[in-house]
Amino acid sequence: MSSEATEERVLDAVKARRELVNDALDEDVPMADPERLYEATRYLLEAGGKRLRPTVTLLTAEALADAEPLSEDYRSFPALDGADIDVMAAAVSIEVIQSFTLIHDDIMDDDDLRRGVPAVHKEYDTETAILAGDTLYAKAFEFMTQTGADPQNGLEAVRLLATTCTKICEGQALDVEFERRTEVLPDEYLEMVELKTAVLYGAAAATAGVLMGADDETVEALYRYGIDSGCAFQIQDDVLDLTVPSEKLGKQRGSDLVENKETLITLHARQQGVNVEDLVAADTVEGVTEDDIDAAVAELNKVGSIDYARDKAQELTDRAKRHLKVLPDNDARSLLADISDYLISRGY
Repeated sequence: MSSEATEERVLDAVKARRELVNDALDEDVPMADPERLYEATRYLLEAGGKRLRPTVTLLTAEALADAEPLSEDYRSFPALDGADIDVMAAAVSIEVIQSFTLIHDDIMDDDDLRRGVPAVHKEYDTETAILAGDTLYAKAFEFMTQTGADPQNGLEAVRLLATTCTKICEGQALDVEFERRTEVLPDEYLEMVELKTAVLYGAAAATAGVLMGADDETVEALYRYGIDSGCAFQIQDDVLDLTVPSEKLGKQRGSDLVENKETLITLHARQQGVNVEDLVAADTVEGVTEDDIDAAVAELNKVGSIDYARDKAQELTDRAKRHLKVLPDNDARSLLADISDYLISRGY
């Protein structure tokens, strides 16, 4: 299947589930008092997002149940023991955690925009944004207790969510630490990416396995599928930041390079003797030109750093798809594999 056909298939699958997830978010995160707090809590959820992570949760449940995609009610979904569980509650929990992390990330980085709208702390204020993020964090655990799964499985799902949130914080702390260090190794960067970005993809897949009553080997394989897919996704973002035109990217191409953010590309280039700090003379994103970025990309291509990152993303994607062999061979499993491919080949 061509990359264009894979992308179309994935986007169709995500769109169908995104509408259901959005309906569930409206139901589970309604407006309440204090009004300003809940406006801020719902603000980023209403701003959009592909809902890839909850889609992974729902597709994993369908694959385990060997059910035709979209054929079962996610609110009353057949677990492996024959009981009905609310797998949508778990999907909502995963998406709510994603929004919580984005709100706090934007505060830490003082970013102005998120999903094409002002960041929550810009639209409201920092204090309200912190509280909105904390509210979403708490709500996620509330939702995860409402799946109706076997009590032992439900407890394990809550534990997995808590561990995931801890790892996300650890990854964010490493990211901050790297900005203060003079040397970061590629393996350290990959560890940071796994913690900061990939663990939520891992949780998205593994949580469905836990709640459905899958065995430990299957749950671990699903977790590794999400980890490898999530790491590949972040590495590909590093590549796209340098290779996609600014008008398609939606931001200045090469902004990571201008802002001296470490990526797998720059770390590899340093190991090849490139003075990364001198690749772009401009100190601000506003001051850089397309010619500046073209020249920097040429230097990075000369030492093979961009190809190195592409190859690593592909290696991780291939490994992610191999983890899916624990699932029945069905359409939902095929879609999960397509999502891995989409994450490193998505168009703009």
